[in-house]
Amino acid sequence: MKTKSTLILIMVFGLFFTSCNKKDQNVEVKEAKVDPISEEFPEAQAEVLETFQAIAQSIIDGDMDKLISFHAYGPKFTEFKDGAPRNGGVANEAYERQLFGSVTEVVKFGADDLKIAVYGDVANVTFHSDFQLMFGDELAVVNNQITLLFVKTDDGWKLVHEHHSPLNIEEKS
Repeated sequence: MKTKSTLILIMVFGLFFTSCNKKDQNVEVKEAKVDPISEEFPEAQAEVLETFQAIAQSIIDGDMDKLISFHAYGPKFTEFKDGAPRNGGVANEAYERQLFGSVTEVVKFGADDLKIAVYGDVANVTFHSDFQLMFGDELAVVNNQITLLFVKTDDGWKLVHEHHSPLNIEEKS
């Protein structure tokens, strides 16, 4: 009887300790919380800058398919430009293919006062454009305030929103 009681106690303690070990294995380790507002995310900033530079290079090269590949067109894509009502991905793609596809030379592709703000998997890029684009013999100078909103995807950073507004430049005397 004593052997039977000892065996039962060993089994009960064995189950108890096994159960405790399983509970310990399921304990979640809490990671330090990252503040998306104040954290700079320097690696992501570098990735977004690289994407922005690749966008510029696709325009310089006249590679419209490459340019379009940086966009995440879908029902959430939006664009504001020229004071017109918001449009979506279909209109944006048609406009960019027509406009940038007609450029015969990129004389200058300046992005003054460039700021890249990353909020985890979302990045906001703002700058003042100083674009000088040739359309045949005609030079077009584009000075806009531009905001580009990127989202990190499995295929890299993709544009999901564009906003272009005229930049009021005061003439220096």
